[in-house]
Amino acid sequence: MLAGLLLTAFAVFFVLPVGWLLLATTKTDEQLLNGNPLSFGSFKQLEENFTALMSFQDAQLWTWLGNSVFYSFAALVITLAVSIPAGYVLGLVDFRFRKPLLVTTLVVMLMPATTLVIPLFLETNALGLAGTAWSVILPFSFYPFGVYLTYIYFSTAVPAALLSAARIDGCTEWQVFTRIAVPLAKPIVALVGFFGFVANWTNFFLPYVMLPGSDQYPAQVGLAQLLTSVPSFNPVVGAGFEVTRPELALAAVLTVAPVLFVFVFAQRTLVSGMLAGATKE
Repeated sequence: MLAGLLLTAFAVFFVLPVGWLLLATTKTDEQLLNGNPLSFGSFKQLEENFTALMSFQDAQLWTWLGNSVFYSFAALVITLAVSIPAGYVLGLVDFRFRKPLLVTTLVVMLMPATTLVIPLFLETNALGLAGTAWSVILPFSFYPFGVYLTYIYFSTAVPAALLSAARIDGCTEWQVFTRIAVPLAKPIVALVGFFGFVANWTNFFLPYVMLPGSDQYPAQVGLAQLLTSVPSFNPVVGAGFEVTRPELALAAVLTVAPVLFVFVFAQRTLVSGMLAGATKE
């Protein structure tokens, strides 16, 4: 009984803000401020808010969303190409400096991402990449959590005897990895891919520092620019450039929708990936 009440309270606590955000997109600014916070506005007002949002800098929001898709997926490809082999080697191959590499991976994984932004900026600037898409994609690709997650999986959930049998049958190490280990690791690959995608999509500070212009911004930085165009948050915003709070709420919903879409359609694989390596057979 008590557990059910606590779970219900937590569900309400987390669902109410999401419900409020969705309902806010259907209202006028006046209704949002003075009306019932959980009341529904109208589909007509939702359409008007969408039209007004698309008129902001000639539908700049679509440019920001397109940039987010490009940065996130380009970095994700590199992340998977590096993290999965690295986790496999760390988990199943005994070599010199293996433990120091594991400790280094863990330490870097525990460091707040914002602490690395300035060193990364100086590094990309020295390479002449600052202000380009690579200044965002390459740091996004650096994902030690993915390496450590795959290391845990390969070292606990993949039977070493199975890989040894493949080697005895004449498979090269590359064939063992691609034909045996990777197919067994599909759930963990999906999990690393999802976490990496979400981390890339929601990253604000790195692209804010690295990219110089609005046309290059991803959606998260674009939302901050929208926020500065809301008069209640920025009283000096120029006439004709105002964004209302319902429009800002709609932009936030459109920005988070791709992550929700990926999660809903990959939920079963993600759950199996979370359970992978929980037991050792």
